[in-house]
Amino acid sequence: MILSSKQLGLIAAGGSAFLLLAAFLFQAAGYAPCVMCIWQRYPHAIAIAIGVLLLVGLPILLLLMAGAVAAFVTASIGMFHTGVERGWWEGPTSCTGSGIDMSNLSAADLLPSASSAPSALVMCDEVAWEFLSLSMASWNALWSFVLAGLWILALVKAWRASRLHESATAI
Repeated sequence: MILSSKQLGLIAAGGSAFLLLAAFLFQAAGYAPCVMCIWQRYPHAIAIAIGVLLLVGLPILLLLMAGAVAAFVTASIGMFHTGVERGWWEGPTSCTGSGIDMSNLSAADLLPSASSAPSALVMCDEVAWEFLSLSMASWNALWSFVLAGLWILALVKAWRASRLHESATAI
């Protein structure tokens, strides 16, 4: 069965929906997201919205290009996050152990036992969960690169079809 470019784009958008749902399920299971985990969710939401727009019938080439960019952005953030977790480079000072400005923190923030509320600080440079030696950020990067490939395949297919249509109408 040969899939159309629109169908490939919808599959890629569905993949983003799956990854976003998985992130929320992990969160519901008690794995609180860090700042960079949240950053990775926005491009997935954009890719899902692009999938909805594909159903409406807007210009397909622009939508497929935007979907590829969204998937590539979340994959890139996931790779950056993986590097921060592995200590290959420093991450944002707002969520890594190396750069927290403690002068702005209260005693309750510094000592979770001093507060009745659980600590809300989730560090970006700590791996909360991993499978086959890959963290959630690494898995997101890997699957998002696959989704970016699907978006690009759909884009190439749509571009070729538009070129064939143009050459057929020119004759």
